[in-house]
Amino acid sequence: MVLAAPAHALSPVANPGAADMQASPAIEAAVKSATRDPANITRDAYRHPAQTLSFFKVTPTSTVIEITPGNGWYSEILAPLVRQQGQYVAAVVDPMSVPEGRGRDYQQRSREGLQKKFGAAPAQFDKASEVAYNPAAPVFGKPGSADVVLTFRNVHNWRKSGQAPGMFKGFYEVLKPGGVLGVVEHRAKADVGDDDDTGYVGQQQVIAMAKAAGFTLDASSEINANPRDTKDHPNGVWTLPPSNNHDAADAAKYKAIGESDRMTLRFIKPRS
Repeated sequence: MVLAAPAHALSPVANPGAADMQASPAIEAAVKSATRDPANITRDAYRHPAQTLSFFKVTPTSTVIEITPGNGWYSEILAPLVRQQGQYVAAVVDPMSVPEGRGRDYQQRSREGLQKKFGAAPAQFDKASEVAYNPAAPVFGKPGSADVVLTFRNVHNWRKSGQAPGMFKGFYEVLKPGGVLGVVEHRAKADVGDDDDTGYVGQQQVIAMAKAAGFTLDASSEINANPRDTKDHPNGVWTLPPSNNHDAADAAKYKAIGESDRMTLRFIKPRS
């Protein structure tokens, strides 16, 4: 196992050690593109997209599946990056697979919002595709069809809903032998219970889930570490930016901390 980009002393950004991780020129160009939403760019200091995607071995020829892209923060980088030679697939929850009510409504709004974003910018997203999956029995595409599967800050939701084992199994099945699963997740101080509602997950717990699905841990990185995150906030990770679920009087305190401390893990599907 290779350890990359150790965290160093504190600075105005979450992890100055990310500068030690080399990013590919193609990814650097995609990150610096003028087509990105300026509001999204402001978060680069905490998410380190160029270094993170390079660590996950994404290339312009990759077939990349991003799990639940949300409002398309990473889609803005990934879809143009692989547009000419690869393929970007947004894997979204099929709203009809969710019981009727607030959960289904949320998934429907999320899906429609992403589709609207893609439709409004064909120069970026005209070759992007979508797969809708049932989180109770997820299928993300033809078996062995993807080079890279990426998930950003989702594992805590799957653990709490009991869906994590099925999700990791789905990742394994859709990846080619030798393919990469890249995981970024809010990192707890230690293991947490299945019913934990802080948004944090133990790093060894994530590794164990991936290994149980058949993956090998290839490398871990501190690209997205934040040593200022004490992980004891009244509303969990949502206390911190960008959610900022805290009293107005504490705004300066949480702004100084920044976004959460995050693990960055690269898993490989064995070739045999």
